Amino acid sequence: MTLIIIILLLLGYVVIATGHLTGVNKAAIAMFIGTVGWVVYICYGTDFVMAHHAQEYLAFLGSEDPSSDAVKFFIYDEVFLYYVGRAASIVMFLLATMSIIEILNNNGCFDFVSKWVRTRSSRRLLWTITLITFIVSANLDNLTTATMMLVIMHGIVQNRRQRMLLGCAIVIAANCGGCFTVIGDPTGLLLWGDGAITATHFSAFMALPAIMAWLIPTALISRELPDRLDAEWSPMPYRGDDTNLNPWQRLVMLFVGIGGLWFIPTFHNITKLSPFLGALCVLSVLWVVNELMNRKLMNADQMSQRMIPRALQYGSLQQILFVMGIMLGMGVVTETGVFADVSDWMSENIHDIWIIGTVSGLLSGIVDTFTIAISDISLYPVLDPAQLGHVADSEYMNNFVRNGAYWKVVAYSTAVGGCLLSVGSVSGLALMKMEHMRLGWYIKNISLKVLIGWLLGLAVLWLEINMYN
Repeated sequence: MTLIIIILLLLGYVVIATGHLTGVNKAAIAMFIGTVGWVVYICYGTDFVMAHHAQEYLAFLGSEDPSSDAVKFFIYDEVFLYYVGRAASIVMFLLATMSIIEILNNNGCFDFVSKWVRTRSSRRLLWTITLITFIVSANLDNLTTATMMLVIMHGIVQNRRQRMLLGCAIVIAANCGGCFTVIGDPTGLLLWGDGAITATHFSAFMALPAIMAWLIPTALISRELPDRLDAEWSPMPYRGDDTNLNPWQRLVMLFVGIGGLWFIPTFHNITKLSPFLGALCVLSVLWVVNELMNRKLMNADQMSQRMIPRALQYGSLQQILFVMGIMLGMGVVTETGVFADVSDWMSENIHDIWIIGTVSGLLSGIVDTFTIAISDISLYPVLDPAQLGHVADSEYMNNFVRNGAYWKVVAYSTAVGGCLLSVGSVSGLALMKMEHMRLGWYIKNISLKVLIGWLLGLAVLWLEINMYN
């Protein structure tokens, strides 16, 4: 059964990596892996439980006799629900941040972007829109941020090649911006929730490499753009529920949304509760503010005409289902004990987190950013520094303690490496569909630029970690 589960996972990786060719949505594959994997696991649950949870199972039984139903109840209560809760905390955070950005966008809080980029200068538009993308994606979800900026750019630039170049720069900025905070990318959020990193320490190390990985490809892309863009500006869109909001009201809503998310790391440090509770709290406050400011329109006909971008709506839903499926799939593989065997082999034969990080970055561009990241995270538990004195190779194993180098290398390499190919991230796939962009064009025009920025950023991260140690 372990072999079947591993084959199921590997086949899922292949289908996810070839999704742009087969047309099969990666969210559907992730959900299939997660559901079928647990069905296969529970069919032979007794063997798995006795191999990895024997003492807990005997304590769960108490005075009762072992039975098929008893082991299934144990798996559900003590094993399965743990991974469901772990995945649900990430999904709920994504749902909250996606809802926040949707409320802000529907109320015109990001209309300043369209005003700031009113220029025919290609370099000014490129740097303005990517800078805003980089900053916003660090505080909100990088997928929805990238999609929103792509929609804005698509409505301004008329030339298709220029749109593809600018779109690629936006996707790179969104992925790089999201990776240097714990709330900007699902990988950082997962590491933070597992206690592998702390918010301030993580951002302090990741900021410079992320900026490097964004600046270099963007500067190289700017050289391929003409001095003047083929651009035009349409009137501001009618949204139905934001027509009466003044600029100061939109500024208040933006402050509540973005400022509230900045407070989440402090909320987590004080309460030790899951970060998604803080995100839901911010969403609830923003929701109330939204209804207060739009109270005159709540019963008006305009409310039924609210426009929600379909790309944002469907892309967000797919991202949520994809994360849920992949995390459940990784959970069942973890319970088979295979990840522990793989990590032991890697520690003995590879013994270098930088090689692991480099390979992970390359695989992220082929398969998927989050899939490879959670695979790497599942290989090693977060170690207690107090126990390293009894470990044979404590210097190497020190990479896996809280705020260890391994977690930073994985988070950076998978996030930026996912931009090596346009199929490596959900935002890259959204760009391909929006602009009908081919993978071959991306490899020819963008991949080398991303590779240079990624490797230089990785070198900066190596210097930071070595100077700190």
